[in-house]
Amino acid sequence: MALIDNAVYVNGRRAANPQTLDETFEVMKAHSGFGWIGMYRPSPVEVRSVAAEFSLHHLSVEDALKGHQRAKLERFDDILFVVLRPARYLDQEERVEFGELHVFVGPDFVATIRHAESPNLALVRERMEKTPELLALGPEAVLYAILDQVVDEYGPVVAGLENDIDEIENQLFDGDQAVARRIYDLSREVIEFQRATQPLVGMLESLQKGYAAHAVPAELSHHLRDVLDHTLRVVERGDAFRQLLENALTVHSTLVTQRQNEETRRLTETSVAQSEEVKKISSWAAILFAPTLVGTIYGMNFTHMPELTWVFGYPFALALMLVMGVGLYGVFRKNGWL
Repeated sequence: MALIDNAVYVNGRRAANPQTLDETFEVMKAHSGFGWIGMYRPSPVEVRSVAAEFSLHHLSVEDALKGHQRAKLERFDDILFVVLRPARYLDQEERVEFGELHVFVGPDFVATIRHAESPNLALVRERMEKTPELLALGPEAVLYAILDQVVDEYGPVVAGLENDIDEIENQLFDGDQAVARRIYDLSREVIEFQRATQPLVGMLESLQKGYAAHAVPAELSHHLRDVLDHTLRVVERGDAFRQLLENALTVHSTLVTQRQNEETRRLTETSVAQSEEVKKISSWAAILFAPTLVGTIYGMNFTHMPELTWVFGYPFALALMLVMGVGLYGVFRKNGWL
């Protein structure tokens, strides 16, 4: 159902609870207060009905219908159009979910169009109804409370991101292969978080200037300054998270390079050791081959072999084998093969 909560307030107190938009418009004409219309994913017909009743600018209506807008604040004559990017941290999935909230603020009305579960505007309405003196300040007070709720809901998001970054630091040095992907996903979430929060600083500062120009009660300006202080702290945390993730990515690259170098060094050492063994085996094979060659020639037993009738043939063959073996051993030893 698109129309979530709908009321007309007079002097900070709920004076009527219209059930439909048409009834709301009729009741507002009969009272001197302001209407607060809360809608959740309304149809284009419902949005255009509100736009026609309050003479909303067609550009702001198009933005509200299309959605997927950046956080911004625009003024069309005496009507403010505010786009906010609320967020909430999903513990089970360990990720940040971003929403979108459009707020139209006029002299005698506030219309909110929510496209996600966050923020919890029921809490905003409940809080404002418990402080009628603040609600009596008009639609600008409702806008302040909505901004305050959105910024407050960034708190758990900051805590969740901080916890994820702490886990990444442990993964980095445990050699977890999935850490690079997680750093990338977290970096993307932090960038999106910055896109949602950073524009709020300029928006709040612009609102403060507008409040001074349009004679909005000073008390609201003080409240708005408090929201600005909280926003600045959130933005600073987002900047710090992004820097930490960039450092984590650099450390990860360094650790991967170190592991690759260590693996290369280990393989090189293994190759060298194998090469040394091959040298030794080849050396002994050559040493054994020399006497084998001599013995093989003498073992042919051809009829015409002068050595067969020579008295010193046998000792000469043995001596030749020994000399060749010792000579080769000396050569290999000198070259460091043995």
